[in-house]
Amino acid sequence: MRKNSIKNTRINGEVMRELCKIIQGEIKDPRIHPMTSVVSVEVAPDLKTCKAYISVLGNEEAQKNTIAGLKSAEGYIRRQLAQTINLRNTPEIHFILDQSIEYGVAMSKLIDTVNKDLSSQEKDEENE
Repeated sequence: MRKNSIKNTRINGEVMRELCKIIQGEIKDPRIHPMTSVVSVEVAPDLKTCKAYISVLGNEEAQKNTIAGLKSAEGYIRRQLAQTINLRNTPEIHFILDQSIEYGVAMSKLIDTVNKDLSSQEKDEENE
């Protein structure tokens, strides 16, 4: 199976959907922040490994604690995944912290401040 085949894309989507359900509803670990989401999932073509990109809305400590909690619950998550998804192999999950959403919010705030500064400069020039 190729990496970007239709089958692989469908498997990625299904694994992502089930991981979201498991993380949001079934794990009771207090280290896992309530505002945790699965951004994307990449299952290897041989179905042996899986990279799950996780986004946590919180400070740096909350992010570290969430990743630690997910790594400790990896066996449980994998077992639940095996029960819900019928695959030849249940992939070994590697959780990776994804900060792209945070980066996008920070860049958006910077753009807003620049736009605000430009509009205030234009008003000042008009008044002169």
